[in-house]
Amino acid sequence: MGQKILVVEDNELNLKLFCDLLRAHGYAAEPVRDGREALARARDFGPELIVMDIQMPHISGLELIEQLKADAELKPIPIMAVTAYAAKGDEERIRDAGAEGYVSKPISVLKFVEAVRALLDAAAARAAEAPETEEAAAPEGEAAPELPAGEDAGEGEAPPDPI
Repeated sequence: MGQKILVVEDNELNLKLFCDLLRAHGYAAEPVRDGREALARARDFGPELIVMDIQMPHISGLELIEQLKADAELKPIPIMAVTAYAAKGDEERIRDAGAEGYVSKPISVLKFVEAVRALLDAAAARAAEAPETEEAAAPEGEAAPELPAGEDAGEGEAPPDPI
């Protein structure tokens, strides 16, 4: 299974198009038709990217982006907004809400897939640059053990003989 992408889109045809396109490129796409379910589905599915329609009934994509970015667990997930709005200032408002990417409808298949790949690559690069997590670090108040000068952490040594 490929990288997981949550697709939040109320239009059934667009939802199918986005999911089919993502699956054809090796991604695991999870459709969400009702924006009110987006936060819970994001927590359950654990996506590496969220594709978000902006104009939806019940709740706007802008509100959802703000809610996702206000949630500590979901905040790191990049969001690509997909919208028919292409008026001056719309992209800025969407990015100000927290979206890392923006694609206007009608979409170009090539640009859509390139934008998805770029956001996933950028997120992976950020994760690789991030400092050690607290779980991997030495417990508070304890320093990581130091090796005597000239010794490494066992590289090149044969494993001990089994007893």
